[in-house]
Amino acid sequence: MLAYTYPLLSIFWTMLEFFIFFLWIWLVVMVFLDIFRSHDMGGGAKALWVLFVVIIPYIGVLVYLIARGGKMHERAAESAQQQQKAFDSYVQETAGTSGTADQLSKLADLKEKGVLTDAEFEAQKAKLLA
Repeated sequence: MLAYTYPLLSIFWTMLEFFIFFLWIWLVVMVFLDIFRSHDMGGGAKALWVLFVVIIPYIGVLVYLIARGGKMHERAAESAQQQQKAFDSYVQETAGTSGTADQLSKLADLKEKGVLTDAEFEAQKAKLLA
């Protein structure tokens, strides 16, 4: 009975509509994230972009992607790198890793135990001292 009132093609069309709708939502969220992540724009420019995207969503998003979309991946990578640095510093703080001298002594211990070769020890030592 259901097949007669809701044909298979309609099911596929509805699935496509849902996919496009969720793709649109994702795109709008990414544009808003990029607007607020961007350090090269002031507050007024950010407010104008937000108003433009909210008032005229389709045209606003398309114009934003044309005007500023080329560098969206760079801003996202920069943000991810900053988050990674913050996480690494938090982990080092929490783990109680002290200065370079402590790390060098740990490396020396690993070398004495035979875990590290001379070349690996020298490479890590140079990395720490750089």
